Amino acid sequence: MVVTVAVAFFGLLLLGLPIGYVLGIAGVIGLLQIGGANFLAMAPTKFFEGLNLFTFMAMPFFILAGEIMNRTGITRRLVEFAEALVGYLRGGLAHSNMIASVMFAGMTGAAVSDAAAFGNTLVPAMEKQGYKRPFACAVTAAGSIIGPTIPPSNLMVIYGSLMGVSIAGLFAAGILPGLLIALLCMAVIVALGRRLNLPKNAEGPSLRLILTSFRQSIVALLMPLIILGGILGGIVTPTEAAAIAVFYALVVGLVSRTLSFDDMVQMLMRTARMTGVVFLIIASASILSWWMTFMQIPQAIAQGMMAISQEPSVVIGLILGLLLMIGMFMDINAALIILAPVLVPLTQAIGMDPVHAGIMIILTLNISLMTPPVGACLFVLSSVTGERVERISAALWPFLLAEVAVLVLVAYWPDLTLWVPRLLGF
Repeated sequence: MVVTVAVAFFGLLLLGLPIGYVLGIAGVIGLLQIGGANFLAMAPTKFFEGLNLFTFMAMPFFILAGEIMNRTGITRRLVEFAEALVGYLRGGLAHSNMIASVMFAGMTGAAVSDAAAFGNTLVPAMEKQGYKRPFACAVTAAGSIIGPTIPPSNLMVIYGSLMGVSIAGLFAAGILPGLLIALLCMAVIVALGRRLNLPKNAEGPSLRLILTSFRQSIVALLMPLIILGGILGGIVTPTEAAAIAVFYALVVGLVSRTLSFDDMVQMLMRTARMTGVVFLIIASASILSWWMTFMQIPQAIAQGMMAISQEPSVVIGLILGLLLMIGMFMDINAALIILAPVLVPLTQAIGMDPVHAGIMIILTLNISLMTPPVGACLFVLSSVTGERVERISAALWPFLLAEVAVLVLVAYWPDLTLWVPRLLGF
């Protein structure tokens, strides 16, 4: 029975069927094998139950907020401020890319949005300054995963909703790992600066330029403070904060007269498409997840891992390896929905805090966004820049090693993740 569902799942995946359909069909096959037509009637119920969580409403709001910010020029102002801060360094525009990714992350929580926005703006700008396009794309891909690591993060909303973990606590826990990713990636840029002869601005740092760009971008910089301050201060829920983000971005767009009715229609359509894809995956995965629970597959996987070793460090290593391998071939939303119920009980068995475990799992899957063969950020950058995926991947490996180093620190040093949530009382 399990073999049939596994063959159907991987067979359909290899045929190129969208992951949302693959999950749903595999789940329905599992239900049919359990009890025929009687169990098949459960499929619609599980499909809708998978989406019947109020916190999921935050995702379309954050997606729409990101769309509005890209259209109104908020992203461009953040890039200009980042360039004023670090643009004078060797590889200054690459450093600016990382700083801008950190600031952009505090608004949208989506790696693909980051990759698309900076792939359209910063990659061409870096090429004009003399950067090779594969390297410019690699920097953008490495910075893009900061988006779903620093709050707000759509993956954290999904994990917290499914596992009953405080989303605000997860948001707080993602701050230090996200900043550490940015710092290590900037260290890689410094290390590669002379060898690759990265461009350096002739002019040194300018306090006047920093103050001018700060004044022009203050409206954009207030947005993450409003979102995170409201959530971490206990004033609003993540869903309410997402709605406030949309309202704030709309006000900025209307006041600056950078939004038209046609723009709004296009942004709403793009938001609906992206939300529909994610929600289809979540709903379809809920059918397969229920079947896996009924067949006690999570327990079998946990027992198998514990049979290899009950040493916490070994179990953590096995979890990281499993997630990195699966993330290379599967959509990370689907992987999170299917594997979180399997792996979280295992992490609890070795004494890991659920927030710590969640950040570890999410960061591992985030890294998969920039690894072939199905790294979403790689394909987005290839699409918007015209660069081949394999050339981007070849330039990406130093950044990938840096981010895996952060992952190891997060996995084996709980205080790195839990210090901020404890400080804030989560």
